[in-house]
Amino acid sequence: MSVSRFRVRAIYRRELRDFRRNRTVVATMALMPVGILIFPLLYVLALPASAAGTLRNGDPLVILLGIPALVPSVVSTYSVVGERQQGTLEPVLGTPIRSEELLLGKALAVLVPAVAVSYLVFGVFLALVGLFAQSGVAAALIRGPDIAAQVIFTPLLASWSIWVGMAISTRAGDIRVAQQMSILASLPAIALTTLIALGTIPATLGLAVGLGAALLVANRIGWRLVSALFDRERLIVGTKG
Repeated sequence: MSVSRFRVRAIYRRELRDFRRNRTVVATMALMPVGILIFPLLYVLALPASAAGTLRNGDPLVILLGIPALVPSVVSTYSVVGERQQGTLEPVLGTPIRSEELLLGKALAVLVPAVAVSYLVFGVFLALVGLFAQSGVAAALIRGPDIAAQVIFTPLLASWSIWVGMAISTRAGDIRVAQQMSILASLPAIALTTLIALGTIPATLGLAVGLGAALLVANRIGWRLVSALFDRERLIVGTKG
């Protein structure tokens, strides 16, 4: 099955324009990552140098993966039900664009800024730790494998969160209900990252490879599943009603 890059790119640009004009989306992208950043940052900055050894039993950096696990799912819920409520979805559904292309363009419009924000917050975290944390703490915390895990898992988690949010958005009738449901759906991923950060679940190479492979497969299935759930006729009738 071929996908038109031109049509996907057109939807991607359209979605980005709409997001920039939507204050709720902008606020979610800006404020939610800051809220997730504050706790681990304050925790690390308050650690004495003698606590550096304890950091090797856990990985506080992993908790920042809560940003790509949560933020994209909340924003992506707007992609269908938000447009449906505003009456801007029906004209798009009347075009010859395929559902797979429409959803892929919408997903990319959430993925790119979400990943950029996640990387930015992670970079700010590392910079502040390097400048203000105790030297032993900074050395124990800022390690190559941990940074690599952030770089690799951020887009994987963000993609999965987007498909979850869009699946909910295709079936929900109200944007607030959809956002609440997407937050609940994100809790297992956030719980997993928190347990790894605390050292309850050891962060091993095998675990990283297994989770990475599972997310790759899940993202592929997620796109197909959301495309199957995307009922154009029902959405058009619902928009008119």
